[in-house]
Amino acid sequence: METRVEYPFPNSIDYLMNARLFLLLALIAFNGCASLPPGVNYPKTTSDALEHPETTTLGRQFQDAGVEHRGLSALRLVPAGVDGFLLRAELIDRAEKSLDLQYFIFHADETGKLLIDAVLRAADRGVRVRLLVDDIENTGQNAQIEALAAHANIDVRLYNPLAYRGNSPFLRWMEMLLYASRLDYRMHNKLMVADNAIALVGGRNVGDDYFQVDPDGQLGDFEVFAGGTIVPILSSIFDEFWRSSPAIPAQALATGPIKPQALAYYRLELTQHRQEKRADGSDYATRILTGEPLIGILDGRLPVVWARAIPWYDSPEKGKVEKGEKAGDEMHRVIFEAAAAARSEVIIVSAYLVPGDDGMALFDDLHRRSIATLALTNSLEADTGSAAFSGYTHFRRALLDDNVQLFEIRAQPGRIKGTGQNAAMSSYGNFGLHTKLYIFDREKIFIGSMNFDQRSLHLNTELGLMIESPELAQQGASFFEGMVQPANSFHVLLEPPPDHRHLSPPTTPYLVWRTQENGQMVDYVREPARNEWERLKVDALSLLRLDSQL
Repeated sequence: METRVEYPFPNSIDYLMNARLFLLLALIAFNGCASLPPGVNYPKTTSDALEHPETTTLGRQFQDAGVEHRGLSALRLVPAGVDGFLLRAELIDRAEKSLDLQYFIFHADETGKLLIDAVLRAADRGVRVRLLVDDIENTGQNAQIEALAAHANIDVRLYNPLAYRGNSPFLRWMEMLLYASRLDYRMHNKLMVADNAIALVGGRNVGDDYFQVDPDGQLGDFEVFAGGTIVPILSSIFDEFWRSSPAIPAQALATGPIKPQALAYYRLELTQHRQEKRADGSDYATRILTGEPLIGILDGRLPVVWARAIPWYDSPEKGKVEKGEKAGDEMHRVIFEAAAAARSEVIIVSAYLVPGDDGMALFDDLHRRSIATLALTNSLEADTGSAAFSGYTHFRRALLDDNVQLFEIRAQPGRIKGTGQNAAMSSYGNFGLHTKLYIFDREKIFIGSMNFDQRSLHLNTELGLMIESPELAQQGASFFEGMVQPANSFHVLLEPPPDHRHLSPPTTPYLVWRTQENGQMVDYVREPARNEWERLKVDALSLLRLDSQL
């Protein structure tokens, strides 16, 4: 899963082939060079967001309406993964002057290649492209990312990169251990802006599983289509990250000059891929040609909601802010403050739920004030981040003691409406939750990249929108209510074991997972999991108490 880096154990050949580089990394670590990313002194070109978006077709789209709505922003929730892909592809195709893309993960898989191909074609027609990607999860793609930088209109930067630029998981893992004080801090933001006029912001990365077209696994997520006054502010946030010291130009990390031939070879691969996807009738590839859903939004058939939206984000140098070395914003404070101000209800949807002491203090306060608190996260059978889930298990009983209505999503939801995937995907593969959604009194909704875990709270940089709109808040609540239907989730409860309920005083309550199967309610008294190995991994990891890293 996206914020959990799990490296396979290397075989003996890996050790032998990479021994010299391992020793080199160790020497670098002992020399005290771990505090700065490689290439930090490489000269950077100066660039800012497009100054006059109104000179573009997309910029004019919401200009007059924005004046009419007194500075509010045009907003639409995007819960369906394939719509997230289509909107990106269509915005890239319609961009006239600038594209800014900022992602934690940008996979070069089937959908990722289609988007990279579209970005290259946009650059060919004169669009300036700035691509900022976190370095940690993009193993095996360094050469492709660097090749893009050979284009005169494409500038690529990698956030807080590793010194090792190869594809060996073992060596990347070793460097992570040696440089943990620096490399723990990752850029988890997800943002795309076209012509400084329309933005997509939320929790969705670029990849087949995030767009819910991967038959083996789909990740349900949420993001916001935004136009109007909020977009230049989002662009200024992008600019701040773009100029920050951890954002290193791809040229500074390449093993040699980036040659045009590398880009030419990659372009040929991308063109062939696009033609193959359209020829084999892939739904997500052929639907790009229809222009939907973007055309529907732009012509009003798919309505937007005009509302006040406030962007919140962490400083691009969050590590220094956390250590007190530098002033800056910490985004999690807005969530805590909004929850503390709630009058009746707080809803949390988070792929990872590891509240820690500070989070539990918040839940204690909500319980003390009798605020209805509901939370949805992944079940063990739906989750592929065993380490994160092990952290969650440390707090599950405490959450239930605070009267949190706790739900865990099933790996194969019984009712697909609201999951964002099509019917064909529901009968196989593994569904998981990737959403980060917070709703307060059904009046305000926060959508962004921040999970309610210690990594998001204290290690990753995050970005999101606090939207003051009862209409959108209710849409988010309806999504939550659909996900927690008995056929889609486990309702986690504390109850006495069935054969002890007559005892007085009752014995220590057991965890119960209540769900619906074949129309009948079923209680599980053992953690639902794909297999016994998953249970053993979580049990073993829970002994390590890694909560502060999860």
